[in-house]
Amino acid sequence: MRVVSLVPSLTEAVTVSVPGALVGATDWCTHPADLDVVRIGGTKNPKVDRIVGLAPDLVLANEEENRGPDLAALREAGLNVLVTEVRNVPQAFRELERVVAACGAPARPRWLDEAEAAWSRLPEPGTRATAVVPVWRRPWMVLGRDTFAGDVLARLGVGNLYGTHPERYPKVPLQELRDAAPDLVVLPDEPYRFTADDGPEAFEGLPCALVSGRHLTWYGPSLIQAPHVLARALRAARR
Repeated sequence: MRVVSLVPSLTEAVTVSVPGALVGATDWCTHPADLDVVRIGGTKNPKVDRIVGLAPDLVLANEEENRGPDLAALREAGLNVLVTEVRNVPQAFRELERVVAACGAPARPRWLDEAEAAWSRLPEPGTRATAVVPVWRRPWMVLGRDTFAGDVLARLGVGNLYGTHPERYPKVPLQELRDAAPDLVVLPDEPYRFTADDGPEAFEGLPCALVSGRHLTWYGPSLIQAPHVLARALRAARR
């Protein structure tokens, strides 16, 4: 089995579950750290000719991270493309099981069982906080409706104030975000790399949680640690 992954989360999942199957991945596929495969460009601008040249049996994609025209071009070239949809934590587990099976895993991987157990053990949050969750600036964009990261936060007791917005990633003026008066501003380090010096200064007077984007937005082996890592960062911001 020869696999090309256009999704960083799935790259990590396949590498851990089916060693040797992955032959190509995007420039954004950073885990595992020692990943040594052909790089085929970005998630939004993959080099179709390079992917075709790798002669993969399967190309892994995601309906949110990858563009329809690129996937259509791969299919027109005769490649088999598996497209995932991940909008919440339970769906992530179902899609991950489907992906690793399609890539030739002989059995359900142990890390997937451990990840499901980690999330199933979460207690019902005693108190709930409200948050805005920027994912970009210049312009400011936030999590809106129906997102995996929004569901992750909800399971940790943090409700997204823009969770009912008509758009999934709306552009919202900074002053409107401030006026929403959230209990918390959640600032991940991807896709935009918010840091202590780049992000919190825009929300003076509001608690800001700097969180790992990999643990907030990736669905793969990182799901095992995600509840603990994220909960610790959220608690620290509200002390």
